Amino acid sequence: MTIEDIRNICLSFKGVKEDIKWDNHLCFNIGEKMFVITSPDDVPSTASFKCTPDDFESLTARSGITPSAYLGRYHWVYVHDINDLGKKQWERYLRTSYELVAGKLPKSTQKKLGLV
Repeated sequence: MTIEDIRNICLSFKGVKEDIKWDNHLCFNIGEKMFVITSPDDVPSTASFKCTPDDFESLTARSGITPSAYLGRYHWVYVHDINDLGKKQWERYLRTSYELVAGKLPKSTQKKLGLV
């Protein structure tokens, strides 16, 4: 996996925008809310994303995946090397993160983005 692969997956979702935060983190947002944070300049490249409570438990039990600093209490995980997950896993987890964050947006924002 590459950051470009993650970028392509994220940008395939409706209404997603990308931006740079904190000088060097490529972030993907829906309705101004982040659902993926990557660090493309890190070696190896890293990423954080929101997940379900069940996925949070199973992912953080794996080596190389920990609760995300500051966001772990909201079920965000930090992947220390994006190659620790395969493409199918990334597609699943990124879709879930997108849906979790989009689902919490105000209905008016969801409607404006064409999500409902």
